[in-house]
Amino acid sequence: MNTRSQRQADTAIVLDFETTGLSPDHGDRAIEIGAVRIENGRITDRFQRLINPGRRISSFIEGYTGITNIMLRDAPPSNEVMTEFSEFIEDFDIVAHNASFDRRFLEAELKQIRQRYTGEFACSMLVSRRVYPNAPSHKLGTLVEYKSIPASGTFHRALADAEMTTHLWLRMLDDITSRHCIANIPFSLMQELSRVSKACATAYLHRWGMESQ
Repeated sequence: MNTRSQRQADTAIVLDFETTGLSPDHGDRAIEIGAVRIENGRITDRFQRLINPGRRISSFIEGYTGITNIMLRDAPPSNEVMTEFSEFIEDFDIVAHNASFDRRFLEAELKQIRQRYTGEFACSMLVSRRVYPNAPSHKLGTLVEYKSIPASGTFHRALADAEMTTHLWLRMLDDITSRHCIANIPFSLMQELSRVSKACATAYLHRWGMESQ
């Protein structure tokens, strides 16, 4: 693959976890992982696995995700799933909606098998706040409706959320290209955009577009 500085935003792994709770620091574990690989703006592979967390999940999580204790009872353990997933992601950059959440769980689950992810993350939620400042909210479901993106499966299931995040991410890249004439958008640009103040985002992208011509 290209070096980090040359990597394009349309080539990445789009990731989503469903979990027992909000924080691995408080003992929460992953119960499902879903991911979509995009290369040059096209979906080339998918990954989805349920994960047995080693204990029962709450009725709230069952209702929220639709994942039940019965479904998890015969699911493989984290070490098996994460070993397989680490091979799937290779050294691709990663995109997630509310990436800080997914990154914490990815790092925690990989730690269980004594592995680390050393690649780059970008947050589609933070980027969407700069690209679509007038959206009613920047939750995934709201943005999917706002941009008329077809819903893929059930919200709060990992692969469905990863699929919809993928289409949102590609739509944002298309909209940035059409509005600001940036033909080849580096992954690093999307990372930087997520940290620019919302008030300065348009000017930042305009400057990028002018400099790239």
